[in-house]
Amino acid sequence: MFCAPCFWPELGATGLLGTVGILTLVLWSCSGQPAFLPEVPPAHSSWEYHGGDVFIHMASSLYSLPCSTIDLEVANPTYEWVRDGAGPKLLSVTEEGHLLFQNFQAADSGNYTCTVSYTEHGLPVSQTFHYRVFGYHVLGGLETLLVFHSKLCEDEWNKMFLWDLLEMLKQLEIELHCKIRPKKTVCFPSADNPSNEFVVQIQLEVSFFGPNWDEQCKPQGVEVDIDCYRKTVQQSLETVEPAMNKFFTKKATFHITGHDVSKIVFNMAFVGFLEIKTCSKGYGQTKQLPRCLKCCIVCPPGTFSPPTDTQCSPCPIGTYSMIYGTAFCIPCKDGMITQGMGARSATDCMKNETTRHVDSIIRKIPIPLFIILPLVGSVNLLFILSSCYWYQKEYRPSSPATSKIAGVIKTAVTKIRQIPSQSPWSHHSASARSTSETDTSQEGEKLTPPKTPNLAAVSDNTPAVLELENKMPVIELPSRNADQHH
Repeated sequence: MFCAPCFWPELGATGLLGTVGILTLVLWSCSGQPAFLPEVPPAHSSWEYHGGDVFIHMASSLYSLPCSTIDLEVANPTYEWVRDGAGPKLLSVTEEGHLLFQNFQAADSGNYTCTVSYTEHGLPVSQTFHYRVFGYHVLGGLETLLVFHSKLCEDEWNKMFLWDLLEMLKQLEIELHCKIRPKKTVCFPSADNPSNEFVVQIQLEVSFFGPNWDEQCKPQGVEVDIDCYRKTVQQSLETVEPAMNKFFTKKATFHITGHDVSKIVFNMAFVGFLEIKTCSKGYGQTKQLPRCLKCCIVCPPGTFSPPTDTQCSPCPIGTYSMIYGTAFCIPCKDGMITQGMGARSATDCMKNETTRHVDSIIRKIPIPLFIILPLVGSVNLLFILSSCYWYQKEYRPSSPATSKIAGVIKTAVTKIRQIPSQSPWSHHSASARSTSETDTSQEGEKLTPPKTPNLAAVSDNTPAVLELENKMPVIELPSRNADQHH
């Protein structure tokens, strides 16, 4: 068997490695075995992983998200966190590559990517991890109804009173780790003294997720965290209601001063509490969290949830939502619509199909046609008026009303055409028509209304008979046949 060595000029790296590779190919080819070169390591290695879904409770004081799901024992790694559609908010990253969330809000939800880079055996290596972060919260809250009596019922004074009331409650918020927000204010005359006393009702919403509300719960896993959060909410419910009741019992009278009035007094009349178990605005029970099916999950882009709803609904046609936790969708501008429900961006808005069809037709019409169409319409109008004019000229009207209409049509046609009529019989018919119009107008002055004669059927064989309504004598006219006999 003849064996001839073959050479490839760029088979491997230059130097000793390239020479060894060539000799190896020659030896293996002579032995009849398939030849393999020593494996050349790649210039760069990279891997990507899906880190999974991460659920972070609303208003969490501090949450640390590691870059890698596995422990990497490498030297001098570098970490880079990126958020899809990132805004101006900067990301906080520790030296260990953990992404920190402080006072987590619904808008912090989204897709995050972390890339860790390091060197292994003298070659650069990178690993990328993708995470989907969702905000959520357990059920629990409180509504408070406050009723006051006052001498005034004006929006300006009610707003001043509400602002002062919330300022007084701030210290209570800090102590109880809760948030107190106004929900509704109503003012109406009192039933006992409607002329001199008014009732002011203020509805407050108390959230148990205030500053440092979760200081007793340390992140230990979703299931353990949820149990701790539920216990914390129950404890807050047991402490907030008595504390607020005690506050309004001691502070039963509130004084408000202004420019026009020296002092307005608001006297406490009633305070009531109601436990609520509804989702906050922008959250819904999507059942994405298997360990807590009743927990409220943040609504993703393309959906919304108003304050009174517990589900995330797709944005209606013609609206869109771009961020997580939207309470109301944004309507498209200029009457545009979307192809369907659940639009996520303003770029999904487009013109209505009918509007687009009309626009396309208008673009296809040449510009000279826009000049010709009005001229054609004017000619058609002139033709119609002329036809009416010549028709009334050929067949003379039989009443003063039709004579007036004919005169109006004649005047209009004359003004449009600006030419005199030149028909062959114009002199004869004009004189006859003028005489008839003069006689008719004179009769119209004497008789009101004019008497219209009734003509019987006239034929060549029967004499023509003229019958009048006032029983005038009948005049018999000889027929044509009679004239012929004579």
